[in-house]
Amino acid sequence: MKYVFPFFLFIFIISNNLIMNVKIDTKEKFSVITPETNEITAIMSDEFRKSLTDQLTYPIPHVILNLQTTSNIEDAVLMMLSEVQEIFYNENNSFVICGLNKSILNQLEELELLDTMNITPSESEAWDIVQMEEIERELMNGDDEN
Repeated sequence: MKYVFPFFLFIFIISNNLIMNVKIDTKEKFSVITPETNEITAIMSDEFRKSLTDQLTYPIPHVILNLQTTSNIEDAVLMMLSEVQEIFYNENNSFVICGLNKSILNQLEELELLDTMNITPSESEAWDIVQMEEIERELMNGDDEN
């Protein structure tokens, strides 16, 4: 049996003198990215987008974005997250968001993004989604070979 040890990495996103501390926990099949900030502003959006899409170049490109510590996200950031999710799925990789509070869920609904984004209440459920999507990709690739 192969054992994978979690790897924690802290990244500091610096944009226009604002610093956002981000924890990355690498698992066997995906990485969990957790911004350790109460608020994510539009000014941070470009660097945050880059740090998320950079994951596509890593050996484990699937991402769970855990926003449990974030209570306020500007609309521009939510729009960016929708775009990032689309980039991941176009590259045949998973991108799941979890841990959103009720006010952020309401924002997504007002922006008409709630039904288009892959969102789960908990990180555990996000793990399940990533694993199910991986099985689905394997089955789809197996059908292409026949």
